[in-house]
Amino acid sequence: LHETDIQFFKGLLGEQRINTSASELEKYNVDWFNTVRGVLVCQAGCILENLDNLVAEKGLMVPLDLGAKGSCHIGGNVSTNAGGLRLLRYGNMHGNVLGLEVVKTNGEVIDCLSTLKKDNTGYHLKHLFIGSEGSLGFVTKVVLQCPPRPNHKNVAFLGIQNYTKVLKTFKKAKEDLGEILSAVEVIDTPTMEFINAKLNKISPIGDYPFYLLIETSGSNETHDTQKLNQFLESALNKHFVLNGTVASEPTKINVSSIYTKVQLTNALWSIRERIPDGFKLCGSIFCYDVSLPLEHYFTLVDDMTKHMGNLSERVFGFGHLGDGNLHVQIELKEFSNEVKDHIEPYIFNRTAELKGSISAEHGMGFLKAKYLDLARPPNTVHLMRQIKKLFDPNGILNPYKIFPQ
Repeated sequence: LHETDIQFFKGLLGEQRINTSASELEKYNVDWFNTVRGVLVCQAGCILENLDNLVAEKGLMVPLDLGAKGSCHIGGNVSTNAGGLRLLRYGNMHGNVLGLEVVKTNGEVIDCLSTLKKDNTGYHLKHLFIGSEGSLGFVTKVVLQCPPRPNHKNVAFLGIQNYTKVLKTFKKAKEDLGEILSAVEVIDTPTMEFINAKLNKISPIGDYPFYLLIETSGSNETHDTQKLNQFLESALNKHFVLNGTVASEPTKINVSSIYTKVQLTNALWSIRERIPDGFKLCGSIFCYDVSLPLEHYFTLVDDMTKHMGNLSERVFGFGHLGDGNLHVQIELKEFSNEVKDHIEPYIFNRTAELKGSISAEHGMGFLKAKYLDLARPPNTVHLMRQIKKLFDPNGILNPYKIFPQ
């Protein structure tokens, strides 16, 4: 709307009946919110960050956290079964959506808007639509469970000698930190070099082969900090970790600034979250989102580095170690179909050989659809096609996604 349009409606309806505040308007998209049960019913078009800010006023949180939280819609998060940074603690959308409202291709509205955490009356139809990428129905409303918001967070940024010790540190973190462990992210040396070259950000602890970012969140600052310090002391004594730094204040976790001894690394989380900002500064870059067994997590990065040889500027990997999700990036000076053909389908074949998934959290979409038969057994793909035909007999919902044409 233009200002002239707004003035017209103010003249027609009155000054008090016109609302142009984005934050206020967002609240109208929330149908129902029960703070005792921690259950939220909202429209699919709600922005993830706006929802989180709304429930934060009541001491709760949306369990999903993404780098794109300021622009992504909750309906899209549902349709791609989004995972995000804290899946280790809170799980994906399958585990956090209590109910859905979905519109079928014939206009029929399917009401699965249960607000109960236990409801086993027949088939759980909502799970068919979660992660279906809009190919079975159009999600219009979402019921989310919202856990209590942690009162205190700690973040540790650690330097580690090799991947074997990365896994030992991760295992120890799960054992020692238990219920307060909320995120474990890993970054390799080429990724840190990329961050330095593209974003002019350096490691706050010096150069190491691998880096772990570990976050804890809980309700008792003294208890949580003591557990983290004991874990770090033990990991250092066992020589799992070579060096590290800890930030326990919110401003030391999220605010991007120059590192100083006084500030104690203000931007620990931004080191990880801002990596995609560097992609647009590349001549060309191929990005792959895969899941792998942890023992083969960086095997794919090593294999792709060898496979690319001099064809790429850099091959690097980072991701959510806590759930096995790896982001593999291949940087080029400029795009080339020949290089693309050299990368694909090799990277998908190799992922399958390592017993991984070629799509961890972003769906199949258009680009990976032709590789579905590589990722799933024939009878599974056949059953998926039958479900698609049942819900969308004319093939009008995202017809080019998921299935090879």
